[in-house]
Amino acid sequence: MSIKQEMIEKLYLQKSEGDEELTNNRKKLVSNWFENLRDEICSSFEKIENEFSKEKEKIVFKKKKWDRNGGGGGTISIMKGQVFEKVGVNISTVYGEFSEQFRNQIPGAEKNGKFWATGISVVSHMCNPFIPAAHMNTRFLITGEGSDKKIWFGGGGDLTPIFEDKNMSHIFHNGFKESCNKYNETYYPNFKKWCDEYFYLPHRQETRGIGGIFFDYLYNNDWDKDFSFVKDVGKTFLNSYVDIINKRINRKFDELDRKNQLIKRGRYVEFNLLYDRGTIFGLKTGGNTEAVLMSLPPMVLWP
Repeated sequence: MSIKQEMIEKLYLQKSEGDEELTNNRKKLVSNWFENLRDEICSSFEKIENEFSKEKEKIVFKKKKWDRNGGGGGTISIMKGQVFEKVGVNISTVYGEFSEQFRNQIPGAEKNGKFWATGISVVSHMCNPFIPAAHMNTRFLITGEGSDKKIWFGGGGDLTPIFEDKNMSHIFHNGFKESCNKYNETYYPNFKKWCDEYFYLPHRQETRGIGGIFFDYLYNNDWDKDFSFVKDVGKTFLNSYVDIINKRINRKFDELDRKNQLIKRGRYVEFNLLYDRGTIFGLKTGGNTEAVLMSLPPMVLWP
């Protein structure tokens, strides 16, 4: 049985807590956390950008709110500069009913399609080819009603370097390993394996990058502990990635390095448009197209 199947089986053992007030409080806690994490990430990235570029006018994230026809909405935050060629930090809280076609793919939504979801998504594409592209997403979902209700967390983070860099890989993976081990020593090896399998391009027979962690359907009969883990994932990603950026921000590069970067970005585009579940979820639930496709790089090359 795969990791995914094991976690879905565990999820189906869940009983409805029967306390709508408790559920609503948890919704607020998680959506507020994602908003606060968004602000912290944006502030950290703006600090790096402006200390490096030294422009007279401060470079900041430009924010745009959007509403979803079926219920909910979110905020797109995008920054472009001399360090971050394009970085997006999006948050959203959406709800309603899945389509007949899509609901059978989501645990708990099979009968009536009802869902509520909140999350944060970060994708950065860097000017310097020696600083890797990075992605992080965490989310909280509720599906179904009554005894059929299911709740779970999902998410993870991964790195896509252009050139091999063992020290960079160690920083990123070790950060997640330490965070995972605080909660369960099986998390890191299982979630790393899941990440390697998920971020794989079958038509290229190659991985998108060097991985990280990926998890879904996280439910352990201890909501507070699960939420704490998800918060640690976000904070660990930010700390590790800022460390990597600062260590490589002054690295010199040439036109060939840049060309290799643009080719690698092509693989990124292929994965996100062909296989990424987040892209599929956003488009099939009536999400904002600009927000869903925020992950795509500003420039790319297919030789």
